[in-house]
Amino acid sequence: MDTTLIRLLDGSRAYLHAVIDNFSRRILAWNVAGTFEPAITAQLLRAAADPMTTSSKPTVLVDGGVENFNSAVDEVIESGVLKRILAQTEIRFSNSLIESWWRVLKHQWSYLNTIDSVATVRNLVTFYVEQHNSHMPHSAFPGQTPDEMYFGTGFDIPQQLQESRIAARESRMKLNREQTCQTYEELVAISC
Repeated sequence: MDTTLIRLLDGSRAYLHAVIDNFSRRILAWNVAGTFEPAITAQLLRAAADPMTTSSKPTVLVDGGVENFNSAVDEVIESGVLKRILAQTEIRFSNSLIESWWRVLKHQWSYLNTIDSVATVRNLVTFYVEQHNSHMPHSAFPGQTPDEMYFGTGFDIPQQLQESRIAARESRMKLNREQTCQTYEELVAISC
């Protein structure tokens, strides 16, 4: 869970809040706002945790920002829905997965567009989250998207990709072998 900001053309800011699943890299919940509202974190945590059917309490990894430590978030944690762990304090590693996702979202998508309003940012993030979750295979997996890993529907994809690679290689080799090349004598005769 983390929050980042994007500066708009007029100098104002849009605040992006998101929750990412550490296993599947799926964005579970997100929000874009024109003002910094720490209580949004509590809403996103509830939205991310509600569909989970695990017998144990999910753990949320956060940094020490005010968006992660406030009365609204404390209320969610105290309700027993989630367990909160502070990165770099209670554990040695950081919340680098969401930080990495922010970097990709900004540098490979948002900054390539005209960012003139919070509505524009919201539209860009809506599109990117959908593409990230459903269409773009993640480099952490052998060909699966975050949705396929999260919902457990992509376990046959690595085998399908391997079979497709083999078929494509065989097809290229067959096509290349069927091609005939001009001989040196034919090339010399054409140029004369």
